[in-house]
Amino acid sequence: MNHNQKVGQFGEKLAIDYLTRKGYKIIDKNIKISYREIDVIARKNNGLIFIEVKTRTSDKFGFADEAVSSKKIKRLKTAISAYLKNDNSGLKNLRLDLIAIDINKGKKIAKIKHYKDIF
Repeated sequence: MNHNQKVGQFGEKLAIDYLTRKGYKIIDKNIKISYREIDVIARKNNGLIFIEVKTRTSDKFGFADEAVSSKKIKRLKTAISAYLKNDNSGLKNLRLDLIAIDINKGKKIAKIKHYKDIF
């Protein structure tokens, strides 16, 4: 596993811990569908929430919340549509969220931002 994969995996763990503390029920993670990946799928208040997690350890290439392009959102919509074709939950309140995590390795802190309903 390369450095970026390790950072991504660590960020997803932080995001899941954060979501759980906020009352979300994690349904699944790292779902590969239609040649795309959905990082986290959760439920809360009769809603089905698809969550993209972006983690950065440096601002050299921008902050985590700047890393989701319109192209990425389009790919996520494709994956979500494919997922919903096989979903039996009956939940109609759907949402795509972004969790952006910027890690300061020197200070050993992570700043987590949760953006709800990004499209």
